[in-house]
Amino acid sequence: AVSDSAAEYVRSLTDEPVEIVPNGVDLERFIAPRKKATNEKKSILYLGRLEKRKGVDYLLSAYARLRETHDDVQLVIGGKGVKRKSLERTVEQYEIPDVTFTGFIAEEDKVALLANADVYCSPALYGESFGIVLLEAMAVGTPIVAGNNPGYASVMTGTGRMSLVNPKSTEDFAQRLEMLLYEEEVRSLWRKWAKDAVEQYRFDVVADAYEAVYKKAMKVYA
Repeated sequence: AVSDSAAEYVRSLTDEPVEIVPNGVDLERFIAPRKKATNEKKSILYLGRLEKRKGVDYLLSAYARLRETHDDVQLVIGGKGVKRKSLERTVEQYEIPDVTFTGFIAEEDKVALLANADVYCSPALYGESFGIVLLEAMAVGTPIVAGNNPGYASVMTGTGRMSLVNPKSTEDFAQRLEMLLYEEEVRSLWRKWAKDAVEQYRFDVVADAYEAVYKKAMKVYA
């Protein structure tokens, strides 16, 4: 299984031992130069399905609260799904400024979007066994604010725990976005943690872990 939360489900189906091997990321692919002009607004980026469990409604609420005191930030929402129209209606109804819906984002465009964002936000409420996109943001050095679900918590450990927030708490959510957008010392500390932490998810490291599991299984069941 890729995490403790995923292993819990597997253990509900079998008494066999469960080994945890995380997902991996191609770190070399996610080395991208930042191209943001200094006069551009700061950018919060969401990438993913637009559905209830992803918590984008709560992101809009927190962003709207943040805009009450900061007019130099924008929100970019990438992805498609059943919630898009209702989210767009929310933006229109409450006149939330500088929100862009991009629709589907191709894989080849993801790196540049992540690299040029000031914060990547994934406020998923539940149903996340791991969170590969968190690794991708870590790989490009973009600070993260993420929902405090068990799958994401398995990735955001140590210093990275500062990224986790209850998406339903609008005030806390907005403050966490503010901290990771504007406090450069915190951003630097986070990036240092991410640079070191993401190394354990390299494809070659993960491949070695899978090989070790298969070799162990072959000895047990031979």
